[in-house]
Amino acid sequence: MGEDGVLERLGARQEWTFFGVMARADRPLATAWWAILVLRGVLPAGFAIAMGALVGAVDGGRSLAVPLAVVGVVFVLMQMLAPIHLAVGYNLGDRTSAWVYDLLTEACVAPPGMGHLEDPELSKDLQAARELDLGMTGPPLSISMDFIAGSMVEMVAGVASAAVLFAYAWWAPILLAGAWLSTHW
Repeated sequence: MGEDGVLERLGARQEWTFFGVMARADRPLATAWWAILVLRGVLPAGFAIAMGALVGAVDGGRSLAVPLAVVGVVFVLMQMLAPIHLAVGYNLGDRTSAWVYDLLTEACVAPPGMGHLEDPELSKDLQAARELDLGMTGPPLSISMDFIAGSMVEMVAGVASAAVLFAYAWWAPILLAGAWLSTHW
């Protein structure tokens, strides 16, 4: 199987389909959700770098104004972005759910007659959407977005931390990745 087959299989995964649906449901909100996610993941590594610069300035007897301001800004952003991301994710989850419901409604009312409503696939899709919306099989999408974001923020933070460690020593990110993988598999 060539490279095209791997990309095809990757693109067919439910996760990629879900992320594509988010963008189709509300592109600006999905873009904001992704931007905040990446920023939340990169900020802890940025905080470590800023703190190192502050310690270096104290140790070197240099002015503390810029390093202290950077530490303050990064710290405040780390505190502010989590609730903002929660709100954006909640809205994006609601918009995505509404978009899916609109598609299901169109599938129900667009064809003439009622014979298509007896299609088992349509019935299964309608039942799955109902169960998801009512929280019968899991939390509604608006609530789930925070759980999805939390795991992805941790992954981005790990990659950013590994990049910072790579600047310190080439072997350090390998140890970090090994420790992380040992807790996840």
